[in-house]
Parts: sequence; C-alpha cells; structure tokens
Amino acid sequence: VQLQASGGGLVQAGGSLRLSCAASGRTYSMGWFRQAPGKEREFVAAISWSGVSTYYADSVKGRFTISRDGAKNTVYLQMNSLKSEDTAVYYCAADPRRDYSSDSSYYYWGQGTLVTVSS
Repeated sequence: VQLQASGGGLVQAGGSLRLSCAASGRTYSMGWFRQAPGKEREFVAAISWSGVSTYYADSVKGRFTISRDGAKNTVYLQMNSLKSEDTAVYYCAADPRRDYSSDSSYYYWGQGTLVTVSS
C-alpha cells in the first residue's frame, strides 16, 4: 500500500485547507496524525474503511472534518478555523490494528505534508 499526502501550505489564522491522502490497493481505515516542531506525533482524526465512523482529537473537534471518496480511494481532511497551534507536518496512515488514535497501531504511512498557519 502506498499513501500519497498532499494539500499542505501556508495559510493565515482563521483560514482553511484541505489535505488529501490517496491510497493504492485495497480500502483501509485511515487516520491523520501531525507532528509540530519539538513535539511528539499526535492523533488528529480517523475514519473507518466504510466511512461510517469518524474519530477526532478534542483539539480539532468542530473545526476539522475527515471524509473519504471510495471511488478514488482517497481520504480528505478539511481544516477550518485554523490556528497557529495547528502548524505541523501532517501524516496520513492506513490499516490500524487496534486503537485508531495510537500511531503505533497503523501499518502503513505516507510522507508528510507541511501545514503552516501564520498568526
């Protein structure tokens, strides 16, 4: 499985960005994580393989929306009302074996895409 993340960039606080993660191969449950400079990687959001169930970190709930397009085998992360603290490299991951919110659960990882929010 190969995961290709895209959509990062520079945005002003209060703005929006949409990240995409295109996956090859079969359909998996997928998640987004992020890592800010000097900090550990943290869970952002996850979506089940069917798209029925979604999960969010408290810090992004109400601002970010995860979704998927089955036909394109692509997962999206719509990020609204961005804050400076959202600045990080965002990673998509697939095939969690246990806890959706634990990065150690995921078997496949994409390269990161940098999101920079200026205040």
